[in-house]
Amino acid sequence: MKSIAPFHLAIPVWNLEACRVFYRDILNCEEGRSSDHWVDFNFFGHQLVIHHKPKEASTDLHINKVDGKQVPVPHFGVVLSWENFEMFSEHLKLKKIEFIIAPYIRFEGLTGEQATMFFYDPAGNALEFKAFKDRSQIFAK
Repeated sequence: MKSIAPFHLAIPVWNLEACRVFYRDILNCEEGRSSDHWVDFNFFGHQLVIHHKPKEASTDLHINKVDGKQVPVPHFGVVLSWENFEMFSEHLKLKKIEFIIAPYIRFEGLTGEQATMFFYDPAGNALEFKAFKDRSQIFAK
């Protein structure tokens, strides 16, 4: 696989300060440029921007069943190394993160075996962090 270019992702948040604290202090993302309406973060080498958007009355949640779990859609996150996943999940537990899906091994013993976990940021954006036992299987069928 060639070197991966950093992605840019902008997401809506209704509470800019609570989300700033979450990404900076809980996930340990370095804060970059900001204004009264948005904040840049170094999200594991990628550019994540949280943009203020007023809270909407409707909070329709869509889920898909994957490996017997209720996976929220949409979601985003990062593929970590197996070791970093273990350290990061322990860090999140110490920070008292409320998991949607607690860290576990998905597809154990099968192609694409992976560790995964899901949780929400303070604005309700779903995040997934995962790690593949064999990183060459990220796109395996």
